Amino acid sequence: MKNDAFEFLKQHIGKEVSTSPSPFMNWLRPTMLEVEEGKLVFQYTIRHEMTNPYRTLHGGIIAAIIDDAIGATLISYNEPYFYPTINNVIDYFASARENDVIIAETAINKKGKQIVNAQCEIWNHDKTRLLAKGYTNLLRTDIK
Repeated sequence: MKNDAFEFLKQHIGKEVSTSPSPFMNWLRPTMLEVEEGKLVFQYTIRHEMTNPYRTLHGGIIAAIIDDAIGATLISYNEPYFYPTINNVIDYFASARENDVIIAETAINKKGKQIVNAQCEIWNHDKTRLLAKGYTNLLRTDIK
């Protein structure tokens, strides 16, 4: 079966996201780097408004990137249903600063009939330092 959503995502490789159905993703302005079924890789440049008073990437933005990127990953399955997040557990390991480039890499660990378990790793630009790792569960609804 043809996966139109997957093909749509692949057309955006190397481009900054600006026409997502998610206004928040448009605000984050990631660049799509890789697309596979069940896996997406995004690149983000940390802007001033994404930082905390110490000029490092705000933990809430990290959590939001993880949540948003995992949600987008479900699109790679051509999934017609809405899957809201039911939990998001994050380990924070290192900081990043304004103007740094970071990488978010998602993976679907298990896709059941009702529950999806996924993860997202946030790395520095050359993937030599893991900044954060989040795990989440999402619940299938009847909303299309």
